[in-house]
Amino acid sequence: MTKDDIKAYFERSSATREKWKRRNRFYHKSIEKYLSFIIPAGKRVLEIGCSNGDLLNAVKPSYGAGIDFASGFIENASKKYPHLHFFTDDIENLQLRDTFDYIILSDLVNCLWDVQAAMHNIRQLCHAQTRIVISQYNYLWEPVLKTGELLRLKHKQPAQNWFSTSDIDNILELEGFQLIKIERKLLLPRFVPVLNLIFNKGLANLPLINRLNLVNFMVARPLLTTEKEYSVSIVVPARNERGNIENAIRRTPRFGKSREFIFVEGHSSDNTYEEMLRVQQAYAAENIKVLRQSGKGKGNAVREGFEAAIGEVLMILDADLTMPPEELPKFYDALRYNKGEFINGSRLVYPMDKNAMRFLNLLANKFFGWFFSYILGQRLKDTLCGTKVLYKTDYEKIIQNRSYFGDFDPFGDFDLLFGAAKLNLKITEIIIRYRDREYGSTQISRFRHGWLLIRMSLFAARKIKFI
Repeated sequence: MTKDDIKAYFERSSATREKWKRRNRFYHKSIEKYLSFIIPAGKRVLEIGCSNGDLLNAVKPSYGAGIDFASGFIENASKKYPHLHFFTDDIENLQLRDTFDYIILSDLVNCLWDVQAAMHNIRQLCHAQTRIVISQYNYLWEPVLKTGELLRLKHKQPAQNWFSTSDIDNILELEGFQLIKIERKLLLPRFVPVLNLIFNKGLANLPLINRLNLVNFMVARPLLTTEKEYSVSIVVPARNERGNIENAIRRTPRFGKSREFIFVEGHSSDNTYEEMLRVQQAYAAENIKVLRQSGKGKGNAVREGFEAAIGEVLMILDADLTMPPEELPKFYDALRYNKGEFINGSRLVYPMDKNAMRFLNLLANKFFGWFFSYILGQRLKDTLCGTKVLYKTDYEKIIQNRSYFGDFDPFGDFDLLFGAAKLNLKITEIIIRYRDREYGSTQISRFRHGWLLIRMSLFAARKIKFI
């Protein structure tokens, strides 16, 4: 079968495909539901291989465009959704010239003649923050779907490509894209009361079992780099850390176009606030701000520090300095050179100082790393390292989207991680050497705070994974 044969097939089968789509309404509605979760409403969205436009309409774009090489689909979609924009075009010989926030390829990769050529052309439709969203059949289902076609339970299609997620990732990498995450959904592709709840809401989201799901969802981004330098705001939340304040200034290397330190004092009993004021005067050549937080907890301190920040890049440096300030340029470079969009520290690889982390804390950190990798669909080894770095523009998007999770995190780590994952930001970890603190003692309660972290993790799983 040639490429022209495939195009001719889709041109003459539009009515038949529409009939089969109605018969498999549950499958298509499931795809629409999950893509609507991935893609925030009000974005510029392009769907490639848009068929009749139902999926494009479901994600509620501010500007929606659809292309398909089957002119019959484009004609029907234009009549059905006059507020959207549809064009007859072929992604492998693209004519469209525009850029979009999200580009959807749903059940398309299996039909393309040259997938790499398509990915190459997609780059001209991207800006730096564009997300590519691909949904495709799990190749393990090939014999099941072929059997369904023979039994006339599924619309018969021409010979298809059966790519594994590794195959797609390889093509994305070759064409200058980076895979952000993979989600697997829909274990039972037919609606059966009760069974649908058990299989698709429960079993389909469990580790290992989810490898058997029908649909793989992949989110990727273009890798675009510049030599631009950025201004930096380093927020240092501190409670009873008087002995570490001056070292936070002295030990932090110079990097970035400019930098400011924002100390946020949290109702200390050891004159930490007075020490901050002394350091501010002693280092007058530095741009140092001193705040007293209005609420309680590190999360509140970080938010108030970020609110006062004027830098293009936001950083958190814990005042205990167990994450050495000398490592901060690594985080800055990873963000600047587009190695990631949310840079997180990882303390759990290098050997630690003897008293840096208690054994139960270490076990808890390893558990949360595994659980978050599962929840977020991105590899994450250390969720609770205090050092986190992101662009201020991305943090402002997290603020706008915070109502989805609510104000539930007194520590601030999970709030930022969940928000970054919901925005499909690429999370990258910097491996650091975790040191024992030189002043003061830890303010984390292993059991009380541990139970709170477990509750927050389960809450996030319900909001992100079990949807």
